[in-house]
Amino acid sequence: MGIFVSSHCPGSLYICSTASATLSTSLGCDEASPFIFSAMELSIVAFFFILLSSKTLAFDQCASPKSKSDGSDLSVIHIYGKCSPFTPPKPASSWVNTVIEMASQDPQRLTYLSSLVAQKPTSVPIASGQQILNIGNYVARVKIGTPGQLMFMVLDTSNDGAWVPCTGCTGCSSTTFSSNTSSTYGAMDCSMPECAQVHGLSCPTTGSGACSFNQSYGGDSSFSATLSHDSLTLGADVVPNFAFGCINAVSGGNVPPQGLLGLGRGSMSLLSQSGSLYSGVFSYCLPSFKSYYFSGSLKLGPVGQPKSIHTTPLLKNPHRPSLYYVNLTGVNVGRVRVPIAPELLAFDPSTGAGTIIDSGTVITRFVQPVYNAIRDAFRNQVKGPFTSLGAFDTCFAATNEDVAPAITLHFTGMDLVLPLENSLIHSSSGSLACLSMAAAPNNVNSVLNVIANLQQQNLRILFDVANSRVGIARELCN
Repeated sequence: MGIFVSSHCPGSLYICSTASATLSTSLGCDEASPFIFSAMELSIVAFFFILLSSKTLAFDQCASPKSKSDGSDLSVIHIYGKCSPFTPPKPASSWVNTVIEMASQDPQRLTYLSSLVAQKPTSVPIASGQQILNIGNYVARVKIGTPGQLMFMVLDTSNDGAWVPCTGCTGCSSTTFSSNTSSTYGAMDCSMPECAQVHGLSCPTTGSGACSFNQSYGGDSSFSATLSHDSLTLGADVVPNFAFGCINAVSGGNVPPQGLLGLGRGSMSLLSQSGSLYSGVFSYCLPSFKSYYFSGSLKLGPVGQPKSIHTTPLLKNPHRPSLYYVNLTGVNVGRVRVPIAPELLAFDPSTGAGTIIDSGTVITRFVQPVYNAIRDAFRNQVKGPFTSLGAFDTCFAATNEDVAPAITLHFTGMDLVLPLENSLIHSSSGSLACLSMAAAPNNVNSVLNVIANLQQQNLRILFDVANSRVGIARELCN
């Protein structure tokens, strides 16, 4: 009898009937060198198997990594990855078809981002106007309450607020936060200053009461919640008295099932509420959509961030305080500088025009004239004919991929040369390669250029709000 670790199911031990066993380890299904064990060695292996099988965390690839002493480092999981509890709403024959389906929801996201004209300096929580389960978001394992209750919360750089479904919620998913079992939970009163920052407030005109509010979400959805506070656990770090919306009723199917954690820069965001703990600094590395078995990371705090990293200044728009604006000055396709009128890239706080970095949009979107110019410059250097595939209108025979030019985004003080995996996407059959960008929806508020998460994959994106800068460095996020 032998025991081996399957290379097809990492972390699993099996018993076989051979006189000896081959023990193989794998990462990403790469075969390791075999080792042959004697009967005595097999007994030792069997002993450790029994020991480790009682501690499933030892072989749990989906367990959150232990936090380091240099700050919180959380796993960032693609919403349809192996370690996520969510599944695509529509079964897909390949990951490409899943991405195409997710990208089809981008216009809703762009419409929301373009309409983010704050009525007040901050707003909590703010609905993100997207169908979370239909687009390429990333989630993180977060614990709320004492003792901590695990929630897979969507990460959103363009939101300040946080909210989770609570026990007893009407229309919510089966996974909810039980406020009754948390010793540190408390509902916030209308008299508290945080309550004044909530949109859709329903406090009594006289006297006091719970800080309740209503929010619309995703076009046909809405929810009601109570502004609350409790301990938020991120790795080994605990943020006490963290304010969030405790959802008690949902209408429609577009509200994130286990909640949302806003990473914006408003006064009620995670960065603001955590104060000196993270000093207004975080970074993430998003794994590729293709990395089903792997996760990226979210690093919170200035310690442990890349030492050598190129940066560009953060721009602040008082009308859209949550958004991370940067100054995109031009685009190169190969060696060709794309002819783009400066006003199409210019930052304008009064209209909201400019370029943002966003974690909730699937593929990078440029305003129509900018995208057309980039697309035409790309087509001039790649042999056609060209066809369309979903949101992608520049698809060509993959055999011509070797002549596809690199795309360079020029920012103030920083140039980002996109790897081909960030600028091209392939059809499920592999016969087509497509430029993985598109035009913004053609509506009256379509003034934003959005650098989206497909173009951010396998890059470390650093947000240093304290020093008003964004940094980007190459990193394998798996």
